Amino acid sequence: MKCLSCLLLLGFVQYAVLAQDPWKIKASTVDPANYYGITVANGMIGIVSSPEPFKVKDVVLAGAYDLYGRGRVSNFLKSFNLLNMSLDVDGKRIGSKEVTNMQQELDMQRASFTTQFDYTGKAAVSYTYYSLRHLPYTVLMDISITAKKDINITGASVMEAPDALKDVQNYYNEIDRPHVVISLLTSSAKSPTGKLLMCASNTFLFSEPHGQEPRVIHEMWDNNMHLMKFSKQIKAGETYRFTIAGSSITSAHHDDPLNEAERATIFAKLEGRERLINFHNNVWNELWKSDIQIDGDAQSQQDIHSMLYHLYSFTREGTALSPSPMGLSGLGYNGHVFWDTELWMYPAVLVLHPEMAKSMVEYRFQRLEAAKRNAFSKGYKGAMFPWESAETGVEETPVWALSGPFEHHITACVAIAAWNYYCVTQDKTWLREKGWPILSATADFWASRVERNGPGKYDIKNVVAADEWAENVDNNAFTNAAAKVNLQLATEAAKILGIAPNADWMHVAGNIPILKMEDGVTKEHAAYKGEGIKQADVNLLAYPLKQITDAAQVKKDLEYYESRVPDEGTPAMTQAIFTLLYARLGNKEKAFHWFKDAYLPNLNPPFRVIAESKGGTNPYFATGAGGILQSVMMGFGGLEITPRGIIQVKSTLPANWKSLTITGVGPERKTYMVR
Repeated sequence: MKCLSCLLLLGFVQYAVLAQDPWKIKASTVDPANYYGITVANGMIGIVSSPEPFKVKDVVLAGAYDLYGRGRVSNFLKSFNLLNMSLDVDGKRIGSKEVTNMQQELDMQRASFTTQFDYTGKAAVSYTYYSLRHLPYTVLMDISITAKKDINITGASVMEAPDALKDVQNYYNEIDRPHVVISLLTSSAKSPTGKLLMCASNTFLFSEPHGQEPRVIHEMWDNNMHLMKFSKQIKAGETYRFTIAGSSITSAHHDDPLNEAERATIFAKLEGRERLINFHNNVWNELWKSDIQIDGDAQSQQDIHSMLYHLYSFTREGTALSPSPMGLSGLGYNGHVFWDTELWMYPAVLVLHPEMAKSMVEYRFQRLEAAKRNAFSKGYKGAMFPWESAETGVEETPVWALSGPFEHHITACVAIAAWNYYCVTQDKTWLREKGWPILSATADFWASRVERNGPGKYDIKNVVAADEWAENVDNNAFTNAAAKVNLQLATEAAKILGIAPNADWMHVAGNIPILKMEDGVTKEHAAYKGEGIKQADVNLLAYPLKQITDAAQVKKDLEYYESRVPDEGTPAMTQAIFTLLYARLGNKEKAFHWFKDAYLPNLNPPFRVIAESKGGTNPYFATGAGGILQSVMMGFGGLEITPRGIIQVKSTLPANWKSLTITGVGPERKTYMVR
């Protein structure tokens, strides 16, 4: 444990100098050589920050996939970078070498990202961008320039197509009305195979009254890039503000994306800057009525807000979309959907915003027929959900990864998520129309998946375990226990709905084995002999599966498997489960140790973004954030999802936390507190 202690100490020292504002993460210095961007997103469009002035690293659209790159499977696509711009002062382009005192700040309460700097004694510059929460396809950047002497500026909005796109078409149009002139900078392109049409459009919003705005000029540079620009004289001491509003949409979202991108941009233009920002802020104010408040640990409070902010940013009410492990922070894991959603991210969102969690379950419901075809192709009945899912719901795991054909526990994870939606909302209509079809089809899968080798030996052989270092093993603890739960929940749902359940489901559930070692520790799989583990597996039987409820057994399994986790290469949610279980056992010291170990060694500068593993460089790992949030809400906070709704069970807080308050819980928006 010496190496671990050193890592934690380094983590504390490295980040202790940062402001521990509960809502704002500030970078007082920006080092491009050691910079990991942070994301502003609205559940549909993600904008990833850059250390370069007036640049954003990536624009990612949820639900936009095409076949290219890794593994002959679908991938997330980079969208048009519709917020990149340039600013010239007295004819000289502002670049990173010419600026001083650059600072950046994420305001999580308002979901805005601000950069400010000084430019060679001539101007102080600030710009803030938003992925507007109330407008799913629209973003906004607000620019403010304070002149230190008389200057002439030229601001340009630059629309550039990512390299992977093809058949780029660029358009410029001016709509002149008596009350407004709208300059539209628009581009469209086809995705790599031509499957999707991707479109983006933006416009300037000037602060001058109509008729006094600067003249806008369009310039075509090459097929992949064009821009529109304006010039303005600013006197010493004056502050000049202008805004860029833009929209990005694809044929995956709309039948006519080119015209719709321009319509959405025109809508933003005529709404105006103040209304756009006010509506955006109002929606986020409502979201934050469901919050986690820690008294006594300012840094943990900021970090938990960051995790919650990212889950809120990566999900959206009223869609059939589900977040990938990296959310909208980039192209990690191809944007595919795994168990990361149902087991790790979903429970925290479900408890705080059931209406947003509903979108994640709707994603699976709409792909139920594809899951049935997947089961059929492997010789099984019912529905078998793919390990990696994208637009259509077919298996999208690259063929070199054995998890695609064999990591079957995902099917039970989807079923448990559907059941939990009913538990939290008590919506029997939804259960009948959407939950029951998922639960019954997945139960049918497990009844056909087991090999019936006699009483207590309904084996589930040849799977990739939840601990993914264990490939093609028999009777994996998590897979078997999750299958049992799936069969039990389908039976329970049938009773609630007045439907006669398949009697075979409970018969099968009662005969699926959970193996033990000679000393009584739950055995991870039939061939397990004490190897190191990548992920929590056995410990998940205590939470969330509730198949092991005896405290002595929970403790025995914890003490055994926590010693099997190496210091690196394991994802953040493993330690989160240790945190949760130790908190419920009343061991506050061990719980807090694993809480910090779950993410402090995974943080990357300058915004404390979480990577998947210790020392990793692939942020933002929303899966880990979801696990850690559960460790706080269901561990330290004691919240529990039951068939009767959300209740609170006994738990304990870290010694330095004075209180934990969780607000806006469930449909009734209740408040729970632990002191």
